[in-house]
Amino acid sequence: MTIEELTAVRDDLLQKLRELGADLVGTASVASLRNSPSEQLFPNMKDHTRDHFADEITTGLPHGQVFWEEDAESVLVFAVAHPKDEPRLDWWCGEIDPPGNKKLLAISKGLRAYVKERYPDVHLYSKRYHVERGGVYLKEAAIQAGLGCIGYNNLLVSPEFGPRIRLRAMTISLPLPATGPIDYDPCAGCAKPCITKCPMHAFDQVIYTPEETGIAHLPGREGNFYRASCNKMMLHNEETAAEGMMPEVCDHPQKIIKYCRNCEFNCIAGADIDLHSGSAHPMQMY
Repeated sequence: MTIEELTAVRDDLLQKLRELGADLVGTASVASLRNSPSEQLFPNMKDHTRDHFADEITTGLPHGQVFWEEDAESVLVFAVAHPKDEPRLDWWCGEIDPPGNKKLLAISKGLRAYVKERYPDVHLYSKRYHVERGGVYLKEAAIQAGLGCIGYNNLLVSPEFGPRIRLRAMTISLPLPATGPIDYDPCAGCAKPCITKCPMHAFDQVIYTPEETGIAHLPGREGNFYRASCNKMMLHNEETAAEGMMPEVCDHPQKIIKYCRNCEFNCIAGADIDLHSGSAHPMQMY
């Protein structure tokens, strides 16, 4: 295909993702993501060995290494907004996927059906959320696709919704032109309420340095995000979850797990977006 034809296919697929319910969309090249900074950093992380996903690797690759399909050329990245007033999107009813995940899965399924019908010679692959199970480093992919930047809170921060989004990705066997990265950094000059108000003090000390890791791309931008502290809060959320009903995902009482989102809610970027009018007023973890 010519660059013009590839651009037309890209635009068609991104438009379809929007029609299926995605709020943010973009493309990145697999070449730009192979051996990404996150993948390089992972072996040097002090806390990754305690992650239970290390015992559930399905790719056959070392923990933290991304599996890329042999013919994958590009990554389609999409996100749905997760505003503060819709917390149920990320409430877990036992082990059942929350509504937000179900929405992302429906978008993925819809695009697979569309590509199969419209572009039968093109291979499209859904990517799991966790790298250990076949996923990609979603924040890295989103940066290369132009969806935003990494904030001091170690989250992807988008111009439209700040960090209040949920990401997914798919790979495709076409070299689609990338839609990013973009020149965007809302953290410059910020007082960093996202990290100073962390209940677990997960950003209180520098634990990774460029000298130690060999790269400048560090957790929390300054090497001060300690995932083990964040994980303690997640475990606390799970252990203290109360039983309740979520009819949209479960027909009987289950523990409703409501994970901490303090670093999202205290970020000032995108905080005053009105999702219903589309107007703004003066707001995968490594």
